[in-house]
Amino acid sequence: MMGKLLVHATAEGLSAGRIVETEAYCGPEDGAAHSHNWRRTARTETMWGPPGHAYMFLIYGMHWCFNAVVAADGVPHAVLIRAIEPIEGVELMAARRGMAATRRELTNGPGKLCAALGLDAAHKGVDLVGPGLFLSEGRGTGEEGAIKTSPRINIDYAGEWVDKPWRWYEAGNRYVSVKPKE
Repeated sequence: MMGKLLVHATAEGLSAGRIVETEAYCGPEDGAAHSHNWRRTARTETMWGPPGHAYMFLIYGMHWCFNAVVAADGVPHAVLIRAIEPIEGVELMAARRGMAATRRELTNGPGKLCAALGLDAAHKGVDLVGPGLFLSEGRGTGEEGAIKTSPRINIDYAGEWVDKPWRWYEAGNRYVSVKPKE
């Protein structure tokens, strides 16, 4: 999904960003995945469904995170979108976030990009080939950096899974959320 556009069309307008950072979650074996140990709850139900749907979850009781379900029906794997580079509807994103459109903090984290794009609980289970929320071919600035990997972020609880290099990011992109652990 790196380099693809994450697009959200609403009555307010179109907003989109080029995906510059992701993390893979390969449950139920993955100690960091919400589906670890075959955990299946109302919260994680979307992960168990067919691929190509949005898995939304709330962190810290206040920030929505967007994931794409990526494995076969019944296999709960997902990819977290950690950061996007704003491309379309940047002023709308800035208004939603209450900050200047030029700030890197606009979309440099999973909760921030969801707020900027207007994604929340209403998007749980949404088909990502629908008209409102979808992935599209990317269009960059022509100055895209190399794609690199590093361990995932904020999963200290995950035991042996902490050091898996399942985070992808665009080197040198100002919207990448956290300096990589290399």
